[in-house]
Amino acid sequence: MDENALFQQKLPEAFYLRKNVLRIAQDLIGKLLVSVQEGQLVAARIVETEAYAGATDKASHAYNNRRTARTEVMFGEGGQAYVYLCYGIHHLFNVITNQAAIPHAVLIRAGEIVVGERIVMHRYRSSQMEHRFGKGPGNLSKALGITTALTATSLQSDALFIADDGHRIAKMQIIATPRIGVDYAGADALLPYRFIVAGHPAVSGKKTFKI
Repeated sequence: MDENALFQQKLPEAFYLRKNVLRIAQDLIGKLLVSVQEGQLVAARIVETEAYAGATDKASHAYNNRRTARTEVMFGEGGQAYVYLCYGIHHLFNVITNQAAIPHAVLIRAGEIVVGERIVMHRYRSSQMEHRFGKGPGNLSKALGITTALTATSLQSDALFIADDGHRIAKMQIIATPRIGVDYAGADALLPYRFIVAGHPAVSGKKTFKI
C-alpha cells in the first residue's frame, strides 16, 4: 500500500456533513482510519462501527442536548474527532457528523491493521501481530496512538483522518446489530445501530464501552 497516497485519499468534508448518521456509519465500513503520531503512520481498515443519533438517542452522551466540557465538540460541525476516556483507561475515537448543533457521532469500534504493523507491535510490546490489537475501540485507539489530546481534531488534518483507497466490502457481508454495552438506554439499546463485517476476526465481542 502506498502510504503517501493515503493523504490524497481523505474523505471530503461533505461525507461527514450528511444528515443520516446510520448511512455514514455503514459507509465507514471498509474505509481506512489513519493516524500519524510523532511521525509514525498506522492505518486500520474499519470493520465495526456504531451510530449515535444525538439528542433523541438515549445511548448518546448528547441525549436531550446535554452539553458538557467533554461533549461540546459533538455540537460542532461534522468531520471532527471526538475522543473520550472510558473507565479512566481506554481512549475511544468517534467521528462527529451532520451540521453544527446536531450532535451525531459514529464510534469506530474495530479495525484491521494494514499499515504500521511494527509500530503497533511495539505499542503492545509484542513480537507478533494479532487481530486483538484492533479489536474493540480501546484497543484500536491504542494501536493507532489516538488519545484524548486529539479530540476536536479536524479529519482533514494530516495527523488523523479517514481515507478511501477504493477497497469495497460486499453489502451482504455488512450486518446491522444492536449496539454493545448500552443497556442503560432502555428501548434505544435494541436499535440496530451497530455495523460489522460478518465473521471478521477483529470484530469486537460483548463489551461494556459506552457513549
